[in-house]
Amino acid sequence: MKVLHIPCLDDNYSYMIIDETTKEAAVVDPVEPHKVLRVAQENEVDLKFVLTTHHHWDHAGGNDKIKQLVPGIKIYGGSVDNVRGCTDKVENGDRVSLGVDISILALHTPAHTKGHISYYVTDKEGEDPAVFTGDTLFIAGCGKFFEGTAEQMYQSLCVTLGSLPKPTLVYCGHEYTVKNLQFALTVEPDNAKIAQKLAWAERQRRVGLPTIPSTIQEEFESNPFMRVDLPEVQDKVGCKSPVEAMREIRQRKDNWKG
Repeated sequence: MKVLHIPCLDDNYSYMIIDETTKEAAVVDPVEPHKVLRVAQENEVDLKFVLTTHHHWDHAGGNDKIKQLVPGIKIYGGSVDNVRGCTDKVENGDRVSLGVDISILALHTPAHTKGHISYYVTDKEGEDPAVFTGDTLFIAGCGKFFEGTAEQMYQSLCVTLGSLPKPTLVYCGHEYTVKNLQFALTVEPDNAKIAQKLAWAERQRRVGLPTIPSTIQEEFESNPFMRVDLPEVQDKVGCKSPVEAMREIRQRKDNWKG
């Protein structure tokens, strides 16, 4: 399995997932279809389907165009998310295969939108799995709760995504990592992992490189929203439960002027 970053718009990422045995590919959130097709041609792959994480235009806005450009392409999207151009609705637990080696599991991860889907991708070679988290889980952050609650985001991040194997690679929808880590330090000023990752992320961005992927393990170490189960993090924000801490940290992030 090979994953290619495709930078789009100002700070979005689309991703191409390639089954190297068959040269079949899928693309996550192809908001700029022409860029995606150029990458497909350069890598000589056959684009089979689109995995849409959620209905917002900067993720689903290229779906209609890619259907015109690639006749017969399938567009997967969450069954309750009203995804533009969707041909095949998926629910939590649905599986899709790509080529001969790759299996994709749909995980319902609501809160940013009510039907948001993250896609957990494994291959038969036994390489580290990957999860494409759209705007639910960012590196060191999470999406705003536009259509959901702190309870739902806790479930999505800490239970659903948090139960994936620790080495799982995390590919999210935006390059927000530096700002997220700067904010994370305001929650946990003494967390050395956050400070180290921030220094690394700043170096990456200075030379125009992505800060993605992360891993589930790293997110448990440096993402305040995935650390809300820890009593010391709850204490730092004056809360008594994980969900209360999730709500408080999100509110602080929404008002943060960093």
